[in-house]
Amino acid sequence: MRRILIVEDEEIIRSALRKLLEHADYDVSDAGSVDEAERKFELGHFDLIISDLRLPGAPGTELINRAPTTPVLIMTSYASLRSAVDSMKLGAVEYIAKPFDHDEMLAAVENILQLRASIQPGIPDTSGDVGESPQAGDPASLMYGQCDAMQQVFTLIRKVAPTETTVLIQGESGTGKELAAQALHQLSPRASHPLISVNCAAIPESLIESELFGHEKGAFTGAVSARTGLIEAADGGSLFLDEIGELPAEAQARLLRVLQEGEIRKVGSTQSRKVSVRMIAATHRNLKAMTRTGEFREDLYYRLNVMQIRIPPLRDRHGDILGLACKFLIRQGERMGKPGLKFSPEAMRVMEQHRWPGNVRELENAIERSTILCDTNVISPALLDLESDGGEFTVPQALIEGDEHPASVREPDAANDLSLEDYFQHFVLENQDRMSETELAQKLGISRKSLWERRQRLGIPRKKTTGN
Repeated sequence: MRRILIVEDEEIIRSALRKLLEHADYDVSDAGSVDEAERKFELGHFDLIISDLRLPGAPGTELINRAPTTPVLIMTSYASLRSAVDSMKLGAVEYIAKPFDHDEMLAAVENILQLRASIQPGIPDTSGDVGESPQAGDPASLMYGQCDAMQQVFTLIRKVAPTETTVLIQGESGTGKELAAQALHQLSPRASHPLISVNCAAIPESLIESELFGHEKGAFTGAVSARTGLIEAADGGSLFLDEIGELPAEAQARLLRVLQEGEIRKVGSTQSRKVSVRMIAATHRNLKAMTRTGEFREDLYYRLNVMQIRIPPLRDRHGDILGLACKFLIRQGERMGKPGLKFSPEAMRVMEQHRWPGNVRELENAIERSTILCDTNVISPALLDLESDGGEFTVPQALIEGDEHPASVREPDAANDLSLEDYFQHFVLENQDRMSETELAQKLGISRKSLWERRQRLGIPRKKTTGN
């Protein structure tokens, strides 16, 4: 078993993270501070250290110096994302924002350990699913696909990854574009340097240039100190720009200069500096059509579209649906203490017939939901709740029962015959004042990113909070 050390001063987070990793078959130790960790353990004996950024005494980044041979993953709040960039520059192998999704954390841990095993061959790599284990860093170790379409994607990734070529990944939401970007980075000569991922649609338009390129002190109101941009933080490594089609025009022009000249200029600065960054972009939109309407720069499109990788939607991967479903069921069953779960023949037939508009993410969410609700070891079609494939959506009974839910959600008229979009809008507006984004996503059976994407599509603004 590979050994992981958690350094976190909040007992609740430390305990929850420990249970999550132990359920995934890791040998886990923990401490409340850097000094306590160094006092209790030999830091070099761990395969990975996961540490909060802000700790009593020394910050979590101090572990990078005290355990130089052990990779360090830094956790930080969304409000401190800029500090995470600084952590990467200090040598952190990865960062993750709190509150984190369990799958996101497990994927990050597995990727780091696989990369470490590939760099240090003496360390056995026991990760992965039951059966044949692909080589660490190979796309097949991150993504599942037995169908011809996915095998072609894997072949293309293997060919393109070792080059410096800019790559444009296209595919619908939920198909696994970010996993493809991770595979491109891990198979490249830049694998020992950071992969910085940016969701261009999630950053307010007024801040996008500052986030990407950095800014000088006093460049605009609120710029009380100089900041390093995400592109500069990726220097020597790779930059993954998800939803590149959402970049505003001015940021597009500045990004074009990075691709053409290999240099950036901070907002408010007159000086440029050279950067060496491998650019990987992704979108679910038709960028070529956007160039004809003027929404996207044509010259930037051709700079990005040197090599294109198309991730097929799940409905076109008919032979992969049940394989993916079984992998997700094994993972969720182990995580929730329900080993030995299986699908009924009717459930398998329903999954094969469903069109999966939310792709792999929708499949994973459906199986997680059914694992939670099942009382036996057999997953039935009713638990999957996939019968409504024509725009109609049956509200899960778990969401409309119990006194904690508003009466307007529990009423039969509000719960029956709602379209998916109507129900989503109704539920979010009714509950966002008393639920966090994580709680809303969990109740709806979707990821935080999916929640954000649907908010944008339906024009439901996120409730402003007054906290930090």
